[in-house]
Amino acid sequence: MSAKASDPQGRASPAPASAPTDKELVLKVIPMPADTNGNGDIFGGWVMAQVDLAGSVIPARIIRGRMATVAVNQFVFKQPVRVGDICSFFASVQRIGRTSVTVDVEVFTERFGAQGTFVKVTEACLTYVAIDENGKPTPVPR
Repeated sequence: MSAKASDPQGRASPAPASAPTDKELVLKVIPMPADTNGNGDIFGGWVMAQVDLAGSVIPARIIRGRMATVAVNQFVFKQPVRVGDICSFFASVQRIGRTSVTVDVEVFTERFGAQGTFVKVTEACLTYVAIDENGKPTPVPR
């Protein structure tokens, strides 16, 4: 039986993962101390905002105009994000509808001091809708 590694605060470290090869790297960011919650981990709302930005990159190329986030279909926090982690956001199109684009986003971190080793921390599915100048849904260009 093998012992699990732990971080300096005594928390168990998850098994290392590989960055996905079937998704596009759309964003990299390092969270700072101002982004922490009361437990000292990165605030979930900060992660959600970054996922929304990352998720919009590919639909922006497809829609080529105004769009809005209309649904967060799924959002799962798997591991905490910590100050100094290098967060990499990978996205891929799940579905293109008449006026919408649905995207899967996976977030992996390289822990501070352990660059090159990835930990999957979040996965999400979001839907963006193309909108016209009046904010009404408009067809996605084909």
